[in-house]
Amino acid sequence: MNLKLTFIVALVAGITFGSCGDSGNNAGQDQSGTEQTTTQDGAATSGDAPASDKGIGKFQNVELTHPLDEGMVKKGQEISEVKCMSCHKLTDEKLVGPGWAGVTDRRTPEWIMNFVTNVDEMLEKDPNAQAMLEVCMVRMPNQNLSDDEARAVLEYMRKNDGKN
Repeated sequence: MNLKLTFIVALVAGITFGSCGDSGNNAGQDQSGTEQTTTQDGAATSGDAPASDKGIGKFQNVELTHPLDEGMVKKGQEISEVKCMSCHKLTDEKLVGPGWAGVTDRRTPEWIMNFVTNVDEMLEKDPNAQAMLEVCMVRMPNQNLSDDEARAVLEYMRKNDGKN
């Protein structure tokens, strides 16, 4: 029974930020092809992406750092090693859930932040999350990330995708 429970938990842990096995690369663009913009202070934003590209949740305008905030990257790496890497790889290779490579090219920062902080509602209401669930057939459990933790993980994902 313990092995069966472990297997079920592992299956539930899988869905995440991009389509399973989708390793397409659209650098500098969100999923809809909208190019990311930079504000006067050098912070990048995802522009005026439609709400569906931003997901469902409180994050509607995530300002990105340029260059990357290395302190946030380090914090994001530490958090992901504890809460994410048992199911995800930094490559495009699927483990329990899909690999993270290219996720910041496929999804807007808002969508990623909303997904990791609002998993259940996103899976219930967001068409992109629902489409992933149909392909992956595995729900990601809520990791109870704070807003700051989620932002740090996003910064780590950006570094993994070669952003600078």
